[in-house]
Amino acid sequence: MMFRALLALLLSGASLAAHAAAFDIDQLMAELAQYKGGRARFVETRTMAVLDRPVISSGEMRYTPPDRLEKRTLKPRAETLVLDGDTLSMERGERRMSINVASRPEALAFVASVRSTLAGNRKALEKHYQLELNGTPADWRLVLLPIDPAVQALAARITISGQGGQVRHIEYTQADGDRSELAIEPLSP
Repeated sequence: MMFRALLALLLSGASLAAHAAAFDIDQLMAELAQYKGGRARFVETRTMAVLDRPVISSGEMRYTPPDRLEKRTLKPRAETLVLDGDTLSMERGERRMSINVASRPEALAFVASVRSTLAGNRKALEKHYQLELNGTPADWRLVLLPIDPAVQALAARITISGQGGQVRHIEYTQADGDRSELAIEPLSP
């Protein structure tokens, strides 16, 4: 009887220690919020049902907290996307376009997936997504599942993974099955 009581006590203590050491969304968001911004190289692979093979592009990204993100595609053709506050601008050759993402809820949710993750803003993410976190602080994976039907019509899920306070991979799975994977490699400041 004494042995069972000691075993139960020991196991409950081990269970509490494991629970206390569990990696959670608040810890991830705190780690991400500490990131001061920087530059990265990217390779994006887009897989679409209408194409025989994936489209691969590459370039550089720059994040300036809390809300500026630049994505400069260099190959296969030059294109620049800049998210500055609520304005998303695109430039390709002579074509230029800007939209206010705040006036388009679907676009705002999409933008929030990246910007809010980079800023470590859980509250902003949870406005648009159900969050699921797996892994450890050294190797984590955050799955964003849209909660708004209008966003669900566009995106089935967004999976963001990284190491520590750095995002290293973003995968967008669209509702129609098309997919975009963005591999990110930080550059020295």
